[in-house]
Amino acid sequence: MLFDDNFGFITYDLYGDLLKKDHNPKLVSVDEGFLRGNMFESEYKPYKNYTCKKIIPRTKREELLLEIMELSFAINDLNLYLDLHPEDSKMLKKFNDLVEKSCKCEMEYVKNYGALEVIDNTSDEKFEWIKNPWPWDNEGGTKYV
Repeated sequence: MLFDDNFGFITYDLYGDLLKKDHNPKLVSVDEGFLRGNMFESEYKPYKNYTCKKIIPRTKREELLLEIMELSFAINDLNLYLDLHPEDSKMLKKFNDLVEKSCKCEMEYVKNYGALEVIDNTSDEKFEWIKNPWPWDNEGGTKYV
């Protein structure tokens, strides 16, 4: 809400179509939403001629890590939507499905490649995160995976 010159309230729609009562938003795929930075089909406004570049993982480990990052982004974006629309049961189901899939992917990653977080460390020894490749050690391929 904003004030008008007469100190009355005028309504201002900060969230575009997402605040409409009968709105049933369409979601894009998790990988496309991650690249665009937005899971909602109608809310994405491309900048000029910008097109998202597909991230191509080189190993199975990078592929699984990318999937975890994509799911994490989608979960966060749907969480924000559900903050404004707690009554949307379809979106809540989609959210819960993504959380379940993310947990499975994270458990698979920890089992096969080691801890993602300190809490995932299962050995009694020190946490070995320092031995993983750093982003700037990646020669060719993508910068972040």
